Amino acid sequence: MQRDTLTADLLLLLTALLWGFAFAVQRVGNEFVGPFTYNGIRFALGAASLVPVIRWLDKRKIGKPVEKTLDVPLPFWAASLLAGFVLFCGASLQQVALVYTTAGKAGFITGLYVVIVPIIGLFLGQRADKGHWLGATCAVLGLYFLSVTSSFSLAPGDGMVLIGAVFWAVHVVLLSWLAPRYDAVRLACGQFTVCAILHLVIAFFTETLTLSGLYGGMWPILYGGVISVGVAFTIQVVAQRRANPAHAAVLLSMETVFAALGGWILLGEMLGSRGLLGCGLMFAGMLISQWTDMKAS
Repeated sequence: MQRDTLTADLLLLLTALLWGFAFAVQRVGNEFVGPFTYNGIRFALGAASLVPVIRWLDKRKIGKPVEKTLDVPLPFWAASLLAGFVLFCGASLQQVALVYTTAGKAGFITGLYVVIVPIIGLFLGQRADKGHWLGATCAVLGLYFLSVTSSFSLAPGDGMVLIGAVFWAVHVVLLSWLAPRYDAVRLACGQFTVCAILHLVIAFFTETLTLSGLYGGMWPILYGGVISVGVAFTIQVVAQRRANPAHAAVLLSMETVFAALGGWILLGEMLGSRGLLGCGLMFAGMLISQWTDMKAS
């Protein structure tokens, strides 16, 4: 396996780890502030956390100058707006749906983006090998055994999560197109800013923010903003400069495994035999996808 591919894989796994542990933190944060307020503040914090990074890179002349690279399809502001809007749709639908459906179902339905990504890629002329499809299938089966513990039925929030999964898939494909063409850290900061503004505007008209709620949810908000958004989403943008979209989706879907681990460590939630089987299937899907890319390279 080429060194760049291995580096991208490790970065995507780190992203999945940070997102997975954020799931338990996110549940705690919803107890203190509304979903749009929580997302708005955390994405604003994520954008703010990247400003000193951008200034540091500028001083050392590291990274691509904005809109001065070859094959730039959109002005930087338009690329940030597009990526930020898709990110807003996926994040808001998922967060609001958690009020109406169980965490297990939400995790499984969201994880369906590992199948949706290669389907979208087919319409865009992107080739997904049989190994990617097999890896995605294993990952989806793993997500099912890991997340669904009762009869599968469509709860009021399940439809929103399913639509959100489509937007997460679009976001993965979109970043695979945009990330190689723009400065990764600036693109991440731009999409976070757009996402934060959209969330906060809706929160201003629909939710009530109190100082006590903000103080009570301080640590979940800080983790969600600085780690889950500022660090993890930026790593995703950097990693997807070199990763195949379908392969990236399988690796990112490992967040469900890490979410289960985070629930066990932070909330005392235990994994049963179905959960262990799900983790094994998802790990198998990741290895199959890696082996496919190794053969291709």
